[in-house]
Amino acid sequence: MSLIIKNLHAETDGTEILKGLDLEIPRGEVHAIMGPNGSGKSTLAKVIAGHEDYTVTEGSVTMDGVDLSGLEVDERARAGLFLAFQYPAEVPGVSMANFLRAARQARLPEGEEIDAVAYYKELYEKMDLLGIDRKFTSRSVNEGFSGGEKKRNEVLQMMMLEPVYCVMDETDSGLDIDALKVVAEGVNAMRSPERGFLVITHYQRLLNYIEPDHVHVLAGGRIVRSGGKELAHELEAKGYDFLKEGELAPA
Repeated sequence: MSLIIKNLHAETDGTEILKGLDLEIPRGEVHAIMGPNGSGKSTLAKVIAGHEDYTVTEGSVTMDGVDLSGLEVDERARAGLFLAFQYPAEVPGVSMANFLRAARQARLPEGEEIDAVAYYKELYEKMDLLGIDRKFTSRSVNEGFSGGEKKRNEVLQMMMLEPVYCVMDETDSGLDIDALKVVAEGVNAMRSPERGFLVITHYQRLLNYIEPDHVHVLAGGRIVRSGGKELAHELEAKGYDFLKEGELAPA
């Protein structure tokens, strides 16, 4: 059971961004993708989620054997995919509690209803774990939130929805060290043999707290090298300039 990306080519506004990307993320593993700005990291996340601004021109993305190309964004989510955004959107007029409850309800079989008492008990437990004030349940989703509060809310959504595959698009951007540790604690609490993670990051510091099973380097729209967690330390030490020097050959 895996999220499998084969020879993926994708474009936006006529510009090809992904140029034959191959990657497999089995359940139970955490894969990290690193790479310079403009390499296609966020594009990959959005293509997996089915963002309408991106067109797949070749290749495929399958999730546990199901071709995602035939599924709309909401269908991918109900099938077990979750995308944590780099820049979470605000949803004025919709409280966090109602938003999460509606999302949970949409995943239940027709006619089955959420147990309100159990739902709020679970919600409060997860909010406490992430250091989110319980008063936030009545606030509109992300409206007026700081950058760190938005990222914690993304992880809260992920924890409440319990997806099978979690794609995290630079969730660490804009976080101070304390918020980073809290977010990482939430992610680590979700690690499971039945759940796979794709953690997209520009910096190695997140991987000090979320230890990956595999690290991949994305450059020029393709995975150009893969390795263990030591690869992240190599990138941190050398930076990405040596990509241009041809030192980063496929491993």
